[in-house]
Amino acid sequence: MDEPVRRLILALVGAVALTAERADELADSLAQRGGMSKDEVRAFIDEATARWRGDAVRVGERAGTTLHGAFRELGLVTRDEWDELELRVAQIEHRLRLVEARPRAVPPPGN
Repeated sequence: MDEPVRRLILALVGAVALTAERADELADSLAQRGGMSKDEVRAFIDEATARWRGDAVRVGERAGTTLHGAFRELGLVTRDEWDELELRVAQIEHRLRLVEARPRAVPPPGN
């Protein structure tokens, strides 16, 4: 996954994530006002934040797919593709140096 997309996903997850302490405070407050038990409210909060995190990941994945498609249409390559090409060129250069450095076979006399 591209770095900007990964950062977007992490930012979205961070924006919807509640710390355990804050979730407990919220559960206490809502339980007092709504006539529900703290455990019921806490379960609801946990379920909602899990759903929000999943939504944030899906949004990030869709954004990544959209960006990847736009890059393809523009004829651009991804960083992973670039790195793969660099590695392949380095391997070819290395093999070529080995071939060039190999002593040439001398034909036997009389041929």
